[in-house]
Amino acid sequence: MITPQNKRIRLGISTCPNDTFAFAALMEQRVDWRGLEFDVLLGDIEQLNQRLQQGELDVGKASFHAALWLADRYSVLRCGAALGYGVGPLLLAAKPGMVPLAEANDHSQATWLPGPRTTASLLFQLFYPRSTRMEHVVFSDIMPGLRDGRASFGVCIHEGRFTYQQFGLILVEDLGNRWENETGLPLPLGGILASRSLSDDVRRRVADVIADSLQYAWDHPGFALPVMRRYALEFSDSVLMQHVELYVNARTLDLGLDGEAALKELARRAIDCGCLPERQTHLHLIR
Repeated sequence: MITPQNKRIRLGISTCPNDTFAFAALMEQRVDWRGLEFDVLLGDIEQLNQRLQQGELDVGKASFHAALWLADRYSVLRCGAALGYGVGPLLLAAKPGMVPLAEANDHSQATWLPGPRTTASLLFQLFYPRSTRMEHVVFSDIMPGLRDGRASFGVCIHEGRFTYQQFGLILVEDLGNRWENETGLPLPLGGILASRSLSDDVRRRVADVIADSLQYAWDHPGFALPVMRRYALEFSDSVLMQHVELYVNARTLDLGLDGEAALKELARRAIDCGCLPERQTHLHLIR
């Protein structure tokens, strides 16, 4: 029988190496589940955004853009986030010398984005408003699509920042660097959301299990690599670990004060550009 003490949690995480690294010990039950039961589902980040929107997950990784839209239904856990400096999405072009001109409204050019509620898509709209036709595709299709000439520009995320040159693509701008230069804050990409229908006690226990899982991976080098390989898109071990070293940092264990400030700035800018209703201004943080 499921009781409040051993509640079953529908947990969604992405297949990205930073998540499979941080959650490997949880998935393999190498850490104490603190009386909870976890059903772990993995998917693309935009799929997770949608599943959270549809109420299909109790806890899940979400883009912080999506988190702002879901603030009335989900709290943000202070652990498990992808947030920091030098972690931003890259705006890529198929050919040299190409730039999406802000305000040009040139719909003959298409920019492929990894989903309407991803932070990558929000950054493109912040920095290149009304410039090209925006099309949303699965993130893993963006670089091959650019290489094959099916789009003029694309915003790549995850391992793409390490591999885009293998596709013969050109870097237009590191959107994370632009965010950092304009705000002086770390870039908040995504975090772990927990349904407000869960009790405070359950949400805190979930946060503790995630923190324990991350610490276990740090304390046992190499442990998470087989789990990461299981879900990676045929990337080498060195690329997987580069990804972890970049996206998993001290702010993954705790957002910190600058992380909180970054989330407030992201909300303010999203409202100012019309990408978020003004009522969606407050994220409730747990732990």
